[in-house]
Amino acid sequence: MPASQTRTTPAPLLNPGETVVLFDGVCKLCNGWARFLIRHDHQRHVRLAAVQSPEGQTLLAWAGLPLDQFDTMAVIRDRHYWVRSNAVFEIIAQLPARWHPLLALRALPRVLRDWVYDRIARNRYRLFGKYAACLLPDPDHQQRFLKSPDAVKPGQAARRVACASI
Repeated sequence: MPASQTRTTPAPLLNPGETVVLFDGVCKLCNGWARFLIRHDHQRHVRLAAVQSPEGQTLLAWAGLPLDQFDTMAVIRDRHYWVRSNAVFEIIAQLPARWHPLLALRALPRVLRDWVYDRIARNRYRLFGKYAACLLPDPDHQQRFLKSPDAVKPGQAARRVACASI
């Protein structure tokens, strides 16, 4: 398991043991990654939240991460969170075994892994593009996205301004 940061309190909005991936909801690369997770996480080990969504903002604040500058994906579970290359490896560890050979890349020094991650993250809009606004999840994917208990029911008017993805 990659090194995680630890907080004194459990993450809000999550059930014990539940894992959520925070990603940039306007980034085309990040949205592709979210779709990849939905397609390959058959056991539904992870849930998703765009960093721009109210749920994403709540979790970013809990982790002490910036609320307005999104330069890393984050994975959150219980009292732990992972960022940058460690977040990628934490996600891969949750996927089916056929993806686990990629975990061998953890042998590379973290400073090198994070350097590569940072170069991609800083240039992701230029290389892959950016949506004007967050997309809404397909109806069959909505349950994969973290929603706060007081969230508006799908189909209600507030759904149009919610920031999720897919």
